[in-house]
Amino acid sequence: MLDPVLKKAIQSAYSQFLSNRGLKARGAQKLMIAEIARTLASIGQGEQGERLGEQHVSVVEAGTGTGKTIAYLLATLPIARARKKRVVLSTATVSLQEQLVNKDLPEVTGHAGLDVRFQLAKGRGRYLCVNKIEQHLERQGELGQMALYEDEIAQLLDDRTLSLYKELADRFASGSWDGDRDNLPDALEEGVWRPLTSDHMQCSNRRCLNFSACPFYRARDELDKVELVVANHDLVLADLALGGGAILPDPKDTIYVFDEGHHISDKATGHFAFSMRLGGSQKLCQNLPKRLHALLEESGGAVALLDPTERLANPLRDMGEILDQLEPPVRALLEGDERSQRVRFSQGRVPESLSILCRDLTHASERVQQHLEQLVSVLREAMEGDIAEIDRSLAERWYPQLGVFWGRVQQISWLSRSYATPDPEGRTPTARWLSRIDGDNHTDVELRSAPVSAADTLRDHLWDVCFGAVVTSATLTALGRFDRLLNQLGLPDDTACIRLESPFDHYSMGTLEVPSMRTDPGDQQAHTEEISEYLASRLGSLQAVLVLFSSWRQMLATLERQPESIKNKILAQGDHSRQEILRIHRERIDSGEASIIFGLASFAEGVDLPGGYLTDVIITKLPFGVPDDPVDATMAEWIEQQGGNAFSDWAVPAASMRLTQAVGRLLRTEQDRGRVVLLDRRVVTRRYGRLLLDSLPPFRRQIDN
Repeated sequence: MLDPVLKKAIQSAYSQFLSNRGLKARGAQKLMIAEIARTLASIGQGEQGERLGEQHVSVVEAGTGTGKTIAYLLATLPIARARKKRVVLSTATVSLQEQLVNKDLPEVTGHAGLDVRFQLAKGRGRYLCVNKIEQHLERQGELGQMALYEDEIAQLLDDRTLSLYKELADRFASGSWDGDRDNLPDALEEGVWRPLTSDHMQCSNRRCLNFSACPFYRARDELDKVELVVANHDLVLADLALGGGAILPDPKDTIYVFDEGHHISDKATGHFAFSMRLGGSQKLCQNLPKRLHALLEESGGAVALLDPTERLANPLRDMGEILDQLEPPVRALLEGDERSQRVRFSQGRVPESLSILCRDLTHASERVQQHLEQLVSVLREAMEGDIAEIDRSLAERWYPQLGVFWGRVQQISWLSRSYATPDPEGRTPTARWLSRIDGDNHTDVELRSAPVSAADTLRDHLWDVCFGAVVTSATLTALGRFDRLLNQLGLPDDTACIRLESPFDHYSMGTLEVPSMRTDPGDQQAHTEEISEYLASRLGSLQAVLVLFSSWRQMLATLERQPESIKNKILAQGDHSRQEILRIHRERIDSGEASIIFGLASFAEGVDLPGGYLTDVIITKLPFGVPDDPVDATMAEWIEQQGGNAFSDWAVPAASMRLTQAVGRLLRTEQDRGRVVLLDRRVVTRRYGRLLLDSLPPFRRQIDN
């Protein structure tokens, strides 16, 4: 029951916000505030502030234009303060985090009269590791022409990268840059930036000589002082994987708000996916002894390092031998079909011979991990000054290097354990497969595994632990139902769910067109040719267009078939970053030029082009999943095994969500108008087509015969 004082506080904040902004109350927005407040206020609380009861999650699908950011903030913040809990607001991407911190939150809290302190949280990978950049620069002088081993040669920097590292170090030292990647004036390539960051296995924390200047820990210290932390789904899941409370507030004292909640399941699945490159792992076993020998030489044969290094020799040799034994059967599986780049194990079941080898690899790699951990512990003690025979600067330099090896061995252990351990009966399976990786001079094989559902993991690590949660997005339902979402997220069937329609007048402002087509998408070549003809005959007269494709091949083939007059107007995914494409597109429209974007799935959501920036959305094909995706294929097998129909129970609902997201690019404000064109007649020729059409916003329809 919502306390009268809290109810009044929420109503007052909403009224003040509307008044200061000169806005009128929106019915769907009021309903969203009420629904979230009702759920969170009903959570029972024990004497120690702990949650009592299970009805603590609110799921709200809020159509475009609802104003969901305002709704969940005004409903959540007063209740969190009254319950002495903190709020973690999580989005799908860092860019949306920054929009919340720089625009939405100041606007909402300021106009609503809410004195709320908030801070942006990012993972270590977004921050400079001061130790790493210092060591890279020092290492160049030490290596010079003396690099002998493969891993030493790999550490040599080219002139351009070396110059860039020096510039970054100077900027940080002078205070003109705070070490946050996102605050650099120019974007850095991932391959250049990644060596300058750390992870929890490489970071020595307070033992680091540069701890007081560490950009990550400076930012993290600020999190303890705020009521609301803005994070992204990846960071929340990483924190939960570490037990919760390692980076973000303790889950049991946190109310989570997951904006773009439809991404949580996929993100969680990715966090519990493992991979191992066979050739790369074999090289690790060859290089690690050389690096350990170099460590012992530099330390003068320190006794504290000598014992764990000697103990490491046998399990490391065993691990290398097992990896060598794995190579013939693994390569034989792939070479069974020379054209195949991938072999998936049906129902995720690995052949027994491979499973046995992976069991042995698990045991060997875990022993290697154990001894590496001892070495890392010795270096950690040396950094604290507890081991006189090991110089602290040497320990500082070698600690992250061994952390990298430790992390790689851990990945080998996780992957091999997944291959060696059958899935529990009655639980959703794990997809397991092999992929051929073609390099410049050699071919490697990657062993991979990924759960087809993160429901159990999310239930155990998030929903059962947190104080409360809100899951919201413009698209959460599939075919108008929440069943699929609840199943994917591991939420109970009686979770409080509400669907709020967009306040936009879709019928008056937009048209959904399905033109007559000669071809069916099942005939890919013919369909691509017809799409190319259609676009070539119509794009010349259009001003602001987004054309969405389901595959790179079809997009590039269609682009190639366009006349030069149209090609010159096209911004194709892959030519620039997504943000740069959108920037150029807006610039062209502002100057009165026509602009056409060719994009894939990443342009089907999160793209906000209001008004004249987008008047036509053309969808070339219904967004069904890729048929040979290992995770989807394993899920389909499992559904069929349980007596379901994989296509109707899984593929069609998934396509419905993706199609709704794509169509949602058209109307972004109440004044927008335009049309959606669907170049796939299956919506009218197939039985499931009516279900897909009826789940879309109520546009005026124009369906040709």
